[in-house]
Amino acid sequence: MRNRIKNGLTKLKIKQLDLFKDFTESEKSSGYMLILLTIISLAIANSSLGSDYIKMWHSYLNLSFSEIQLNYSIEHWINDGLMAIFFLLVGLEIEREIYSGELSSIKKAILPVIAAVGGMIVPAAIHFLLNTGTSTERGFGIPMATDIAFTLGILSLLGKRIPISLKIFITALAIIDDLGAIVVIALFYSTDVSLAYLLGAFGVFIVLLLMNSAKINRLTPYLVLGVVMWYLMLKSGVHATIAGVLLAFAIPFSKNELDNISVTLQERLHKPVAFFILPLFALANTAIILPDNIVNSLTTNNSLGIILGLFFGKPLGIFLFSYAAVIFGVSQLPEGINWKLIFGAASLAGIGFTMSVFIANLAFTDGDIIVGSKMSIIVASAISALAGLLILTFITKIKVKINFD
Repeated sequence: MRNRIKNGLTKLKIKQLDLFKDFTESEKSSGYMLILLTIISLAIANSSLGSDYIKMWHSYLNLSFSEIQLNYSIEHWINDGLMAIFFLLVGLEIEREIYSGELSSIKKAILPVIAAVGGMIVPAAIHFLLNTGTSTERGFGIPMATDIAFTLGILSLLGKRIPISLKIFITALAIIDDLGAIVVIALFYSTDVSLAYLLGAFGVFIVLLLMNSAKINRLTPYLVLGVVMWYLMLKSGVHATIAGVLLAFAIPFSKNELDNISVTLQERLHKPVAFFILPLFALANTAIILPDNIVNSLTTNNSLGIILGLFFGKPLGIFLFSYAAVIFGVSQLPEGINWKLIFGAASLAGIGFTMSVFIANLAFTDGDIIVGSKMSIIVASAISALAGLLILTFITKIKVKINFD
């Protein structure tokens, strides 16, 4: 009996490790694709085809039927519709980490959680201090996010020189980061809230939770009610993508791999999200015409807040909060990781593409400010990627040399 239980636990651990590898593989591949498509989208938008290209994303797609009104631009469908599926996947990954991954115990979770909190507070504070009292102070949430796909994509360039424990740390940190961004979106970037629709959405969520507690273990009813909740949330004024996260936490998670519909859905969503939804998001949201006065656009208080927040605030917050947690005995460094590696990984965390662009669209309505924000995100993410890559390359080369001698 003991051997059977032991074998079962061993299989579960292998399954979890395979899931982590699948997740990181799809995320880093998606990161490469996002870099390429961002360059392509900017090039098309600033070519002779630019006007038609941008117009295409802003053209309307009417999927209304009966009393259900669904007439939105293609860009809106991507940002409010398809991105809800991305948020569903993020929620499922958070759920898995909480139940059986790096967030499953206080000992495992405490360091990436504290690091993520520092990586959100410091960048937000930098942006807010530079923009307080102005029309752009709403952009404080933009530099708070870390892009998992880009970060893992850059980290993978160093191959086996990066210890698996560091990859796990940065992945857990980015996941907590996403959860923080979701909370910020729900609290600060929801407008004209309709109480009736909001109560309806939460009513559906309660039904989903009751289904979970009743141990209903089939995906179809959860997904059908999830679509209903998404529609009600869309009409409520609270950003519709929040429905994706709520649905993820309502779907049952079982440690029995044969009955785990949460893991099953996560596996099915990895590739569509990585290679269809996120690429579409990148194309639609970087279809911007570069301003003639691009230097002026990048030197506004809002742009400086984003650039300094991501490039300087992110690594500073992550490193200082992590260091304080270890020094005061709240946590300890994972095996195989030193402070130099933490700093290098923290520098990579300044890559804030997907969620940062997403928040920029919510924070502002002025087209010029949105363009300036997106350009600042791209610049900050690029220099963070380069800085993090150079730092980690230098550190790991020294480490290899020392070990060799």
